[in-house]
Amino acid sequence: MTNQPAYTVLFSAGESSGDQHAANMFLELKRRCPAMRAIGMGGAKMRQAGIDVRYDSAGIGVIGLVEILKHYGEIRRALNLLKQIVTDEKPDLLVCVDYKEFNLKLARFAKSQGVKVLFYVSPQVWAWRPGRVVTYGKAIDMMAVIFPFETKYYEAENVPVRYVGHPSVDKVHPQRRKSEDLALFGLDSARPVIGILPGSRSNEIKSILPVMLAAAQKLAERRPELQFVLPQADSISDAELASHLNNCSVAIHIVKQQPYDAIQCCDAVMTTSGTASLEIALLGVPMVIVYRLAAFSYWLGKRLVKIPFIGLPNIIAGKAIVKELIQEQLTPENLATEILQLLADGDYRQRCITELQAVKHQLGDGGGSRNMAQLALEMLSGE
Repeated sequence: MTNQPAYTVLFSAGESSGDQHAANMFLELKRRCPAMRAIGMGGAKMRQAGIDVRYDSAGIGVIGLVEILKHYGEIRRALNLLKQIVTDEKPDLLVCVDYKEFNLKLARFAKSQGVKVLFYVSPQVWAWRPGRVVTYGKAIDMMAVIFPFETKYYEAENVPVRYVGHPSVDKVHPQRRKSEDLALFGLDSARPVIGILPGSRSNEIKSILPVMLAAAQKLAERRPELQFVLPQADSISDAELASHLNNCSVAIHIVKQQPYDAIQCCDAVMTTSGTASLEIALLGVPMVIVYRLAAFSYWLGKRLVKIPFIGLPNIIAGKAIVKELIQEQLTPENLATEILQLLADGDYRQRCITELQAVKHQLGDGGGSRNMAQLALEMLSGE
């Protein structure tokens, strides 16, 4: 494909995980088509990959109706900017990465302007509002799904779909051995390590991190030998994190830009739901999944969601293999109790590890970014 034209791809990624997925996909595209150019909305990973980021998405990666309404003005500005880019620069392909409702609006507009649309990471139609398959089908040219069971929902409505594999399978690999990471991060190999993953969105940090830190305090009181490590998401600033950690009496080891090395050091992890929980599963570390939304957002979600779990490991397994603490169940005491059980109950711990290994096996051998690059090039060349 060395004689390919100098295509321009517009990426739209509104969250930290999408930023990473878009970056990995573009790097694969550049390997196959060096003249490829990319612009769009995203974050640090996309910039590092060579994408011209026109709008930084750090401030709009929020979940829940109430949370979205609070950021509506900024979200609207971002959407208007990307629509203007579609109009003025006429990209050859729009790649919408997750961030569902925003990207649905953008996809509709781009398609109306004659721009091909590839949607990467399917909306969770199997969890809520399956009728949305038709809605998305009208706005896109191809849906790329990351779980094998998702294809049937689109095929049933004759929406073009391709299973490309989960991108996390390729990227979730520590850079060093565990013993090297323990030494590098200043952790004692003879003492258990607890991971704290409060999320990559500002509203998650605000609502969930204080509970996690309070749980860490309870754990430290009951098990003084415990150590705590927090992999800091790229989308969360030092100042935002410090505003919470400054009031914490427990020593927290902060690790930047090395999440998988930090996680592999852990004996158990407390994590928000989302991509992070799947990445922890791929590393085989026992965990407890937590989440909290504004009361109205949760009330509405409970009436829309059609599945019993929010954690990806549980959804993929089809059963509760990892404890979930949601809304009022998310208390420092409950969180500390679950972590202590994962540390102290050998049989309970091993069952969790075995089930997480089965989840990893279901996701296959990876190749998501390569498959996405191939799919994008097929669409660009009209194959």
